[in-house]
Amino acid sequence: MEGTEELLKQLKQWSNVAEQRIREIPAEQLYVSIGVLFLTFILFLLIRLLKRTKSNTIVLTGLSGSGKTILFYQLRDGSSHQGTVTSMEPNAGSFVLHSESEKKGKINPVCVIDVPGHSRLRPKLDDYLPQAAGLVFVVDALDFLPNCRAAAEYLYDILTKASVVKKKIPMLILCNKTDKVTAHTKDFIRKQLEKEIDKLRTSRTAISDADIANEYTLGVTGEAFAFSQCYNKVVVAESSGLTGEISQVEQFIREIVRP
Repeated sequence: MEGTEELLKQLKQWSNVAEQRIREIPAEQLYVSIGVLFLTFILFLLIRLLKRTKSNTIVLTGLSGSGKTILFYQLRDGSSHQGTVTSMEPNAGSFVLHSESEKKGKINPVCVIDVPGHSRLRPKLDDYLPQAAGLVFVVDALDFLPNCRAAAEYLYDILTKASVVKKKIPMLILCNKTDKVTAHTKDFIRKQLEKEIDKLRTSRTAISDADIANEYTLGVTGEAFAFSQCYNKVVVAESSGLTGEISQVEQFIREIVRP
């Protein structure tokens, strides 16, 4: 009891001293201090809120037949699932990557959306870009050359969208089906796409702004186009959806959506 009384007495003394010190502070200075503390608290809450609401969505896109849907199922459950069936509707799911399914502890899930590559269905991509944390543009490395121009046009359209540029959404150009002997290398595909986009940039610049849908231009004036000139980060990697060799795309995803 004596110890408790002594503690209460000491607390009362400290309280009196603190009250006296506060009274000695000029009113204006006191109000400023309270205001600073209040703003700091609000800023702290906003930062916490933004961290909690950070997107975990990865959007798969690319031409039809490039292997996006198989890649989706490989990421989700480690199988090709529907084989080579072309997807006509978006596939979407929130899950822990299959390669991490046996890891211990809490692992953050990833929301993956596979957008159909058919030309009539590509406008659906605009529905998902606002929530995208990262983009994976899948390219058929086996049948690349006949589709190079079409792939470059689709890439150009994506890379010049305001929703991509303003948020600087990182993109992975994924050269799929590289398990095949006749598949092109990622370096060859990158160079060919850069050449085609450079041609597109020249031709579309010559058209009136009123006649084109692109919201931004690409590249540096007077220089050949390279992906390093894009507003957002663009990297190139390889994969094989059928064999399950998708480690590079998983690494890209986890650099954006932390486990």
